[in-house]
Amino acid sequence: MTFRFISTRFARLAGLPAVAVISASLSPIVQAQGLPTIEDPSRGTGSGIMETLRNYGYDIVMLVALLVVASMFVGVCYHAYSTYSEIHTGRKTWGQFGLTVAIGAILLVVGIWLLTEATGVL
Repeated sequence: MTFRFISTRFARLAGLPAVAVISASLSPIVQAQGLPTIEDPSRGTGSGIMETLRNYGYDIVMLVALLVVASMFVGVCYHAYSTYSEIHTGRKTWGQFGLTVAIGAILLVVGIWLLTEATGVL
């Protein structure tokens, strides 16, 4: 017999009673108080299942719109930072940096406005 076989066999023999004793002793302490309930949608539950599902769909679309705007913001910030870093190497000017920031801000405003209009359709 090898040491691995002995240790594996010992672990199986010693482990099972220990697990049973621990689980039996913790069972009165650790009891499920019930499953957590799902949160209602932001528009409320509605009068039926279809309206509730529609309201959950609206929340999902709003979350996706928020992620789109956040990614737009990160993209504008990244581009502005790269333009700023190129100023120091002499490849770009402060005017180009200002133009980048202004166009990025306009794109963010237009993107937020369009997504607000799109979610208003729902």
